Amino acid sequence: MDTRERIKFRPVHAYGYVRVSTREQNEDRQRLAMEALPIPEKNIYMDKQSGKDFQRPQYKRLLRKLKRDDVLYVKSIDRLGRDYQEILEQWRVLTREKGVDIVVLDMPLLDTRRGKDLMGTFLSDIVLQVLSFVAENERDNIRQRQAEGIAAARARGVRFGRPPRPLPENFHQMYQLWKGGKVTGAAAARLCGMPLSTFRYQAERYETAPPA
Repeated sequence: MDTRERIKFRPVHAYGYVRVSTREQNEDRQRLAMEALPIPEKNIYMDKQSGKDFQRPQYKRLLRKLKRDDVLYVKSIDRLGRDYQEILEQWRVLTREKGVDIVVLDMPLLDTRRGKDLMGTFLSDIVLQVLSFVAENERDNIRQRQAEGIAAARARGVRFGRPPRPLPENFHQMYQLWKGGKVTGAAAARLCGMPLSTFRYQAERYETAPPA
C-alpha cells in the first residue's frame, strides 16, 4: 500500500470539546453528553475560560490534533465562540481549512456528515448563520437586561463596587487649613497621606456633601 492509500484509509477519530465561561461554572452537562458518544476519554478537551477570544490552551491543542475527516462534537453552537463573527470564523477554519466534520448535539441540522453535496452544505451554512445571529442577539439582550437592572438598582440607592475608603481622621482639619489658605494643597495632601489629586477630589466631594 503506497502513501496515498494509507492516507486515504486513515481511521476517522472522534473528538469532543467542552467549554464553560468561568471556573465556577459546572461542565457536567456537556461532559455527560460527550461520554454518551463513542469518543475516547483522551479525545475530550475542556477549557474553563471566557470565549471572548480563542487563546485557550485546550482548544489550541485540539486544533493541532484534528485531521481531515475527523469528527468534532460540541454540545451547542456557542461553545465555538461568544459572538456571531467568531462562531462563523471557527466553523470556516474547522470545516474548510481543516476538513473536519462538526456535530452540534443540540441542533441535529448542524451535522456536516450529512448532505455532503452543494445543497446540503448550503443549508448547513444558512442554519449556522441564523443560529449564530440568534445566539449573539440573546447575549445582547442579556447585557441590556443586566444594564437596566443595574440602572434601576442605582436609582434605588444601591451602590456597586468596593466601598469607598474612609477619610483620614485629620482630613477635616487639613481641609479647613487648606481652604483658609494656611497650608498648600500639596502639604495638606501629604499630611493626610494621599496624593494631591486624591486630596483635591475628596475636597470637592467634601464641599458638596460634608459628613454629618
